[in-house]
Amino acid sequence: MTDAVLWERVEATRREMPRTDLVRLAHPHVELHAKMESANPGGSAKDRAAYWILREAVRRGEITRRTTVVESSSGNFALALSWLCARLGIRLIPVIDPNVNAATERTLRATWNRVEKVEGPVDAGGFLLARLDRVAELVKELDDAYWPDQYSNADGMRGHYELTGAELVAALPTLTHLFVGISTGATIAGLSQRVTHDLGDVTVIAVDVAGSVILGGPPSRRWIPGIGSSIRPPLIDRAVITDSVIVSEREEVAGCHDLLRDHGLLAGGSTGCVYAAINRYFDGWRGPPPVVAFLCADAGQAYRDTVYDPAWVSAHHLGSAASVKGA
Repeated sequence: MTDAVLWERVEATRREMPRTDLVRLAHPHVELHAKMESANPGGSAKDRAAYWILREAVRRGEITRRTTVVESSSGNFALALSWLCARLGIRLIPVIDPNVNAATERTLRATWNRVEKVEGPVDAGGFLLARLDRVAELVKELDDAYWPDQYSNADGMRGHYELTGAELVAALPTLTHLFVGISTGATIAGLSQRVTHDLGDVTVIAVDVAGSVILGGPPSRRWIPGIGSSIRPPLIDRAVITDSVIVSEREEVAGCHDLLRDHGLLAGGSTGCVYAAINRYFDGWRGPPPVVAFLCADAGQAYRDTVYDPAWVSAHHLGSAASVKGA
Protein backbone atom coordinates (compact mmCIF):
# COMPACT_ATOMS: atom_id res chain seq x y z
CA MET A 1 0.00 0.00 0.00
CA THR A 2 1.25 3.48 -0.89
CA ASP A 3 2.42 5.63 2.02
CA ALA A 4 0.20 8.68 1.38
CA VAL A 5 2.41 11.14 3.26
CA LEU A 6 5.50 9.94 1.42
CA TRP A 7 3.71 10.09 -1.93
CA GLU A 8 2.88 13.76 -1.31
CA ARG A 9 6.59 14.35 -0.70
CA VAL A 10 7.42 12.54 -3.96
CA GLU A 11 5.07 14.81 -5.89
CA ALA A 12 6.51 17.91 -4.20
CA THR A 13 10.05 16.77 -5.01
CA ARG A 14 9.16 16.47 -8.69
CA ARG A 15 8.36 20.19 -8.70
CA GLU A 16 11.90 20.93 -7.47
CA MET A 17 13.45 19.27 -10.54
CA PRO A 18 14.04 21.80 -13.35
CA ARG A 19 13.78 21.30 -17.08
CA THR A 20 17.46 21.43 -18.00
CA ASP A 21 18.62 23.72 -20.79
CA LEU A 22 19.74 22.69 -24.26
CA VAL A 23 22.82 24.76 -25.18
CA ARG A 24 24.20 25.23 -28.72
CA LEU A 25 27.99 24.78 -28.90
CA ALA A 26 30.10 26.01 -31.82
CA HIS A 27 31.65 23.15 -33.81
CA PRO A 28 33.42 23.05 -37.18
CA HIS A 29 31.54 20.02 -38.55
CA VAL A 30 28.18 19.63 -36.81
CA GLU A 31 25.28 21.52 -35.27
CA LEU A 32 26.05 20.55 -31.70
CA HIS A 33 23.70 20.74 -28.73
CA ALA A 34 24.47 19.90 -25.09
CA LYS A 35 21.66 19.13 -22.68
CA MET A 36 22.82 20.51 -19.35
CA GLU A 37 21.95 17.70 -16.95
CA SER A 38 24.60 19.08 -14.59
CA ALA A 39 21.95 21.65 -13.59
CA ASN A 40 19.87 19.01 -11.80
CA PRO A 41 19.63 19.43 -7.98
CA GLY A 42 21.94 16.45 -7.42
CA GLY A 43 24.33 17.70 -10.08
CA SER A 44 23.91 15.02 -12.74
CA ALA A 45 21.66 13.13 -15.14
CA LYS A 46 21.35 10.40 -12.50
CA ASP A 47 18.69 12.52 -10.77
CA ARG A 48 16.17 11.49 -13.43
CA ALA A 49 16.69 7.76 -13.00
CA ALA A 50 16.92 7.97 -9.20
CA TYR A 51 13.73 9.98 -8.94
CA TRP A 52 11.67 7.62 -11.08
CA ILE A 53 12.99 4.54 -9.26
CA LEU A 54 12.07 5.99 -5.86
CA ARG A 55 8.75 7.32 -7.18
CA GLU A 56 7.63 3.93 -8.42
CA ALA A 57 8.88 2.12 -5.32
CA VAL A 58 6.86 4.49 -3.11
CA ARG A 59 3.80 4.09 -5.35
CA ARG A 60 4.02 0.29 -5.08
CA GLY A 61 4.50 0.42 -1.30
CA GLU A 62 8.06 -0.96 -1.49
CA ILE A 63 9.38 2.18 0.24
CA THR A 64 7.74 3.71 3.31
CA ARG A 65 8.97 6.25 5.84
CA ARG A 66 10.56 3.36 7.77
CA THR A 67 12.66 2.15 4.83
CA THR A 68 16.44 2.43 4.45
CA VAL A 69 17.61 2.71 0.84
CA VAL A 70 20.88 0.87 0.17
CA GLU A 71 22.67 1.32 -3.14
CA SER A 72 26.01 0.77 -4.84
CA SER A 73 27.38 3.77 -6.73
CA SER A 74 30.61 5.14 -8.12
CA GLY A 75 29.40 8.62 -7.23
CA ASN A 76 26.65 10.43 -9.11
CA PHE A 77 23.81 8.01 -8.45
CA ALA A 78 24.64 8.17 -4.74
CA LEU A 79 24.48 11.98 -4.87
CA ALA A 80 21.14 11.81 -6.68
CA LEU A 81 19.73 9.42 -4.09
CA SER A 82 21.22 11.57 -1.33
CA TRP A 83 19.24 14.72 -2.00
CA LEU A 84 16.11 12.79 -2.94
CA CYS A 85 16.12 10.65 0.21
CA ALA A 86 16.82 13.73 2.33
CA ARG A 87 13.80 15.51 0.80
CA LEU A 88 11.61 12.43 1.26
CA GLY A 89 12.76 11.92 4.84
CA ILE A 90 14.02 8.36 4.37
CA ARG A 91 17.40 6.89 5.29
CA LEU A 92 20.17 6.10 2.81
CA ILE A 93 23.31 3.99 3.07
CA PRO A 94 25.52 4.63 0.01
CA VAL A 95 28.07 1.93 -0.87
CA ILE A 96 31.09 3.45 -2.62
CA ASP A 97 34.64 2.42 -3.60
CA PRO A 98 38.16 3.96 -3.72
CA ASN A 99 37.58 5.46 -7.18
CA VAL A 100 34.90 7.82 -5.88
CA ASN A 101 35.79 11.50 -6.18
CA ALA A 102 36.91 12.96 -2.85
CA ALA A 103 34.37 15.79 -3.02
CA THR A 104 31.55 13.30 -3.56
CA GLU A 105 32.64 11.18 -0.60
CA ARG A 106 32.83 14.27 1.64
CA THR A 107 29.30 15.28 0.67
CA LEU A 108 27.89 11.83 1.35
CA ARG A 109 29.62 11.52 4.73
CA ALA A 110 28.44 14.99 5.75
CA THR A 111 24.86 14.05 4.91
CA TRP A 112 24.50 10.46 6.15
CA ASN A 113 25.52 8.74 9.36
CA ARG A 114 26.57 5.58 7.55
CA VAL A 115 28.54 5.39 4.30
CA GLU A 116 30.06 2.05 3.36
CA LYS A 117 33.30 2.03 1.36
CA VAL A 118 34.65 -1.24 -0.01
CA GLU A 119 38.42 -1.49 -0.17
CA GLY A 120 39.25 -4.25 -2.65
CA PRO A 121 38.05 -5.43 -6.07
CA VAL A 122 36.46 -8.82 -6.74
CA ASP A 123 38.34 -10.56 -9.57
CA ALA A 124 37.54 -9.18 -13.06
CA GLY A 125 34.37 -7.62 -11.69
CA GLY A 126 36.46 -4.96 -9.98
CA PHE A 127 35.01 -2.69 -7.34
CA LEU A 128 31.47 -2.99 -8.72
CA LEU A 129 31.09 -6.62 -7.64
CA ALA A 130 32.61 -5.77 -4.27
CA ARG A 131 30.03 -2.99 -3.84
CA LEU A 132 27.18 -5.27 -4.86
CA ASP A 133 28.33 -7.94 -2.41
CA ARG A 134 28.28 -5.37 0.38
CA VAL A 135 24.81 -4.17 -0.65
CA ALA A 136 23.52 -7.75 -0.42
CA GLU A 137 24.96 -8.07 3.08
CA LEU A 138 23.35 -4.81 4.21
CA VAL A 139 19.95 -5.72 2.79
CA LYS A 140 20.04 -8.93 4.87
CA GLU A 141 21.23 -7.03 7.93
CA LEU A 142 18.55 -4.32 7.97
CA ASP A 143 14.91 -4.85 8.94
CA ASP A 144 13.35 -2.73 6.17
CA ALA A 145 15.76 -2.15 3.28
CA TYR A 146 15.21 -1.26 -0.37
CA TRP A 147 17.84 -1.81 -3.06
CA PRO A 148 17.20 0.37 -6.16
CA ASP A 149 19.41 -1.91 -8.32
CA GLN A 150 20.21 0.77 -10.88
CA TYR A 151 21.80 -1.74 -13.27
CA SER A 152 18.61 -3.69 -13.97
CA ASN A 153 15.72 -1.58 -12.67
CA ALA A 154 13.61 -0.55 -15.67
CA ASP A 155 12.15 2.34 -13.67
CA GLY A 156 15.49 4.14 -14.09
CA MET A 157 15.20 3.77 -17.86
CA ARG A 158 11.63 5.05 -17.68
CA GLY A 159 12.80 8.14 -15.82
CA HIS A 160 14.98 9.10 -18.77
CA TYR A 161 12.17 8.31 -21.21
CA GLU A 162 9.61 10.44 -19.36
CA LEU A 163 11.89 13.27 -18.19
CA THR A 164 15.24 13.67 -19.98
CA GLY A 165 14.05 12.30 -23.32
CA ALA A 166 10.75 14.15 -23.34
CA GLU A 167 12.55 17.45 -22.72
CA LEU A 168 15.12 16.71 -25.44
CA VAL A 169 12.61 16.01 -28.22
CA ALA A 170 10.50 19.01 -27.20
CA ALA A 171 13.50 21.34 -27.40
CA LEU A 172 15.08 19.76 -30.51
CA PRO A 173 12.44 18.42 -32.91
CA THR A 174 15.10 17.81 -35.58
CA LEU A 175 17.89 15.42 -34.57
CA THR A 176 20.15 13.21 -36.68
CA HIS A 177 22.65 11.88 -34.10
CA LEU A 178 22.45 11.25 -30.36
CA PHE A 179 25.63 10.36 -28.43
CA VAL A 180 25.17 8.78 -25.00
CA GLY A 181 27.78 7.55 -22.53
CA ILE A 182 26.93 4.13 -21.10
CA SER A 183 27.28 2.65 -17.62
CA THR A 184 24.08 1.21 -16.13
CA GLY A 185 22.33 1.30 -19.52
CA ALA A 186 19.35 3.22 -18.14
CA THR A 187 20.21 6.55 -19.79
CA ILE A 188 20.80 5.24 -23.29
CA ALA A 189 17.82 2.87 -23.09
CA GLY A 190 15.39 5.59 -22.05
CA LEU A 191 16.75 8.29 -24.35
CA SER A 192 17.11 6.08 -27.42
CA GLN A 193 13.59 4.72 -27.06
CA ARG A 194 12.19 8.24 -26.71
CA VAL A 195 14.01 9.91 -29.61
CA THR A 196 13.38 7.04 -32.05
CA HIS A 197 9.72 6.90 -31.02
CA ASP A 198 9.12 10.64 -31.35
CA LEU A 199 11.58 11.66 -34.06
CA GLY A 200 11.99 8.49 -36.13
CA ASP A 201 15.31 7.85 -37.84
CA VAL A 202 17.91 9.03 -35.33
CA THR A 203 21.41 7.52 -35.26
CA VAL A 204 22.15 6.59 -31.62
CA ILE A 205 25.85 6.16 -30.77
CA ALA A 206 26.80 4.42 -27.52
CA VAL A 207 30.04 5.75 -26.02
CA ASP A 208 32.05 3.50 -23.72
CA VAL A 209 35.51 3.74 -22.18
CA ALA A 210 38.37 1.30 -22.71
CA GLY A 211 38.50 -1.24 -19.89
CA SER A 212 34.71 -1.47 -19.67
CA VAL A 213 33.08 -4.75 -20.76
CA ILE A 214 29.67 -3.39 -21.79
CA LEU A 215 30.41 -3.51 -25.52
CA GLY A 216 32.39 -6.71 -25.30
CA GLY A 217 35.91 -5.40 -24.73
CA PRO A 218 38.36 -6.94 -22.24
CA PRO A 219 38.20 -5.67 -18.65
CA SER A 220 41.04 -3.54 -17.33
CA ARG A 221 41.71 -1.11 -14.48
CA ARG A 222 39.91 2.21 -14.90
CA TRP A 223 40.55 5.37 -12.87
CA ILE A 224 37.73 7.76 -13.77
CA PRO A 225 34.21 7.01 -12.45
CA GLY A 226 30.95 7.74 -14.20
CA ILE A 227 31.20 5.77 -17.44
CA GLY A 228 31.72 2.11 -18.31
CA SER A 229 31.17 -0.98 -16.19
CA SER A 230 32.86 -4.23 -15.24
CA ILE A 231 29.57 -6.07 -15.91
CA ARG A 232 27.19 -5.94 -18.86
CA PRO A 233 24.02 -4.38 -17.44
CA PRO A 234 20.72 -5.93 -18.58
CA LEU A 235 19.23 -2.52 -19.45
CA ILE A 236 21.71 -2.07 -22.30
CA ASP A 237 19.79 -4.71 -24.26
CA ARG A 238 16.72 -2.47 -24.19
CA ALA A 239 18.53 0.42 -25.88
CA VAL A 240 18.18 1.26 -29.57
CA ILE A 241 21.86 1.50 -30.57
CA THR A 242 23.01 2.23 -34.12
CA ASP A 243 26.75 2.55 -33.62
CA SER A 244 29.36 2.73 -30.87
CA VAL A 245 32.67 4.40 -30.01
CA ILE A 246 35.16 3.26 -27.37
CA VAL A 247 37.33 6.05 -25.96
CA SER A 248 40.52 5.66 -23.93
CA GLU A 249 40.78 7.38 -20.57
CA ARG A 250 43.56 9.48 -22.03
CA GLU A 251 41.15 10.74 -24.71
CA GLU A 252 38.53 11.22 -22.00
CA VAL A 253 40.82 13.60 -20.12
CA ALA A 254 41.61 15.43 -23.36
CA GLY A 255 37.89 15.70 -24.12
CA CYS A 256 37.27 17.34 -20.74
CA HIS A 257 40.01 19.89 -21.35
CA ASP A 258 38.76 20.54 -24.91
CA LEU A 259 35.29 21.32 -23.55
CA LEU A 260 36.73 23.70 -20.98
CA ARG A 261 39.05 25.46 -23.42
CA ASP A 262 36.66 25.64 -26.39
CA HIS A 263 33.33 26.22 -24.63
CA GLY A 264 34.03 27.21 -21.03
CA LEU A 265 32.31 24.05 -19.76
CA LEU A 266 33.85 22.47 -16.67
CA ALA A 267 32.36 19.02 -17.24
CA GLY A 268 32.72 15.62 -15.62
CA GLY A 269 34.64 12.68 -17.01
CA SER A 270 31.79 10.96 -18.83
CA THR A 271 30.90 14.19 -20.63
CA GLY A 272 34.50 14.63 -21.77
CA CYS A 273 34.45 11.03 -22.96
CA VAL A 274 31.36 11.64 -25.09
CA TYR A 275 32.74 14.91 -26.46
CA ALA A 276 35.93 13.12 -27.50
CA ALA A 277 33.82 10.48 -29.23
CA ILE A 278 31.86 13.12 -31.14
CA ASN A 279 35.04 14.80 -32.37
CA ARG A 280 36.56 11.50 -33.48
CA TYR A 281 33.33 10.34 -35.15
CA PHE A 282 32.99 13.50 -37.24
CA ASP A 283 36.67 14.14 -37.91
CA GLY A 284 36.99 15.19 -41.54
CA TRP A 285 33.22 15.25 -42.05
CA ARG A 286 32.14 16.61 -45.41
CA GLY A 287 28.63 17.65 -46.37
CA PRO A 288 25.71 19.32 -44.59
CA PRO A 289 26.24 19.51 -40.82
CA PRO A 290 24.28 16.86 -38.93
CA VAL A 291 22.24 17.86 -35.88
CA VAL A 292 23.96 16.24 -32.90
CA ALA A 293 22.95 16.12 -29.24
CA PHE A 294 24.66 14.81 -26.11
CA LEU A 295 24.27 15.14 -22.36
CA CYS A 296 26.50 17.28 -20.19
CA ALA A 297 25.91 14.51 -17.68
CA ASP A 298 27.56 16.17 -14.69
CA ALA A 299 29.71 19.14 -13.78
CA GLY A 300 33.46 19.02 -13.29
CA GLN A 301 33.84 20.44 -9.79
CA ALA A 302 34.09 16.96 -8.27
CA TYR A 303 36.89 16.16 -10.73
CA ARG A 304 39.16 19.06 -9.75
CA ASP A 305 41.41 16.67 -7.82
CA THR A 306 41.58 14.16 -10.68
CA VAL A 307 40.84 15.01 -14.32
CA TYR A 308 41.69 18.71 -13.83
CA ASP A 309 44.70 18.17 -11.56
CA PRO A 310 47.94 17.98 -13.62
CA ALA A 311 49.71 15.99 -10.91
CA TRP A 312 46.96 13.35 -10.79
CA VAL A 313 46.75 13.14 -14.58
CA SER A 314 50.52 12.72 -14.84
CA ALA A 315 50.66 10.13 -12.06
CA HIS A 316 48.08 8.01 -13.88
CA HIS A 317 49.77 8.48 -17.27
CA LEU A 318 46.72 10.19 -18.77
CA GLY A 319 48.20 13.55 -19.62
CA SER A 320 50.12 13.22 -22.86
CA ALA A 321 47.18 12.91 -25.26
CA ALA A 322 46.83 15.79 -27.67
CA SER A 323 43.44 17.39 -28.13
CA VAL A 324 41.26 14.77 -29.78
CA LYS A 325 40.23 17.30 -32.42
CA GLY A 326 43.85 17.81 -33.36
CA ALA A 327 44.81 14.13 -33.28
